Amino acid sequence: MKYLKYFALLLLFGNVLTGCFDDNDDVQQVSSTLEINDYIWKGMNVFYLYKADVPDLADNRFPSNQDFTQFLQGFSSPQAIFDALQSNVDDFSFLVDDYVALEQAFDGITRNNGMEFGLVGYPNDSNNVFGYVRYILPGTDAETKGLKRGDVFNTVNGTQLTRSNFRELLDPDTYTIGLATYDGTDITPTSTSVSLTKVQYTENPVFIANTIDVGGSPVGYLMYNAFTADFDTQLNAAFAQFSADGITDLVLDLRYNGGGSVASAIDLSSMITGQFNGEIFTTEEWNADRQDQFGSVNRFDNQIRTGEAINNLNLTRVYILTTRSSASASELVINGLDPYINVVQVGSTSRGKFQASITLYDSDNFGRQGADPGHTYAMQPLVLKSINSVGFTDYFDGFTPEIEIEEDFTNLGTLGNENEPLLKAALDNILGTRSAKSYHSIRLESVGNSNMYDANYERMYRDIDLSKTE
Repeated sequence: MKYLKYFALLLLFGNVLTGCFDDNDDVQQVSSTLEINDYIWKGMNVFYLYKADVPDLADNRFPSNQDFTQFLQGFSSPQAIFDALQSNVDDFSFLVDDYVALEQAFDGITRNNGMEFGLVGYPNDSNNVFGYVRYILPGTDAETKGLKRGDVFNTVNGTQLTRSNFRELLDPDTYTIGLATYDGTDITPTSTSVSLTKVQYTENPVFIANTIDVGGSPVGYLMYNAFTADFDTQLNAAFAQFSADGITDLVLDLRYNGGGSVASAIDLSSMITGQFNGEIFTTEEWNADRQDQFGSVNRFDNQIRTGEAINNLNLTRVYILTTRSSASASELVINGLDPYINVVQVGSTSRGKFQASITLYDSDNFGRQGADPGHTYAMQPLVLKSINSVGFTDYFDGFTPEIEIEEDFTNLGTLGNENEPLLKAALDNILGTRSAKSYHSIRLESVGNSNMYDANYERMYRDIDLSKTE
């Protein structure tokens, strides 16, 4: 059975595309802006979740081909028309000019120097920004240079990071960071600088999986940093070890997990449980035109996409660590599990993303095969929203934790260590020694992180079994 995460839809052309217009696209060496704009409008008209909110996407918007062409000509770039066709409630649809890089990102392949960082505003400064190292990827330049979790930096190439320049300064393949210290009030530069270079890197999202003795009981700890479908086998292996260890509780660390594959989220939830195989995990709501065709029910399952049996734990409670960087598929796990087991959220409020997208290429059926060779644009519009088994959705404000604790940039702790503040808060609750609502109240505004350059940043994408559309 062949799975395509990039959504090659085998559709009857006349039934799907708007029938009002003749498709006069000719294969050319380099496609014109008009041709690319045409593809963008048609793809959004067919699939966009919020089509009804955008008058320019209405099927009867243009009385003639000439009016349609004039509309397309009113936009000087593909990005301009794509932005104009988005609803004001949509923060997550996006357009790329290199779909190969997008495909690699879905497979966990990025250009990376190994320093996974967060960026926050200065405590008493509305303009300046500093970075803190969240973790270091193995076998990377950052590891070689000796950087570690908790390191702080406030300059790049000698320039102070600000809200207006941090994206530009941290984007190049090579840059030099200036280290600093942070005592909870002041950021003080040191004399140390570190040069870092990005290379193509494949990240295993199963970052830490170990078992901790908590008051004589084995508790599993899993730090899972992306729902990358190509690593579902490694994820399943981690649960096999948890099962062998006989864990009584699980702490699932999604604090830096911005999302990914819907199917991987379902598999992970099925690994945590197991007793709900075949029950409804979520349902999908597409736009009114596509609902009958693609609206479906996602169910807890008992095997991953390779056919390998899921190693499940049959737990009735799970602790999930979150921050503002926990988004989309991470929140899908929380929402999908909540009606079935006790989900104890620890940390800070999650991002608030309940919609999933698909990749649309410039081809007759918007699939990868037959894509116009004259350009490499692709778009990833929101096409569906997820609804859990009791009908809950539209969590624009994210999920608020039961145990609220902010990361302390003066003491981030060691990931996976039982004294790391967020993990300790969960373990204390398991022991019953502490159940306070709030632990650490110092909050700095998050302005970005190292994943913001990834093509699939904070996205949740729909996996498609192509055989089901044949």
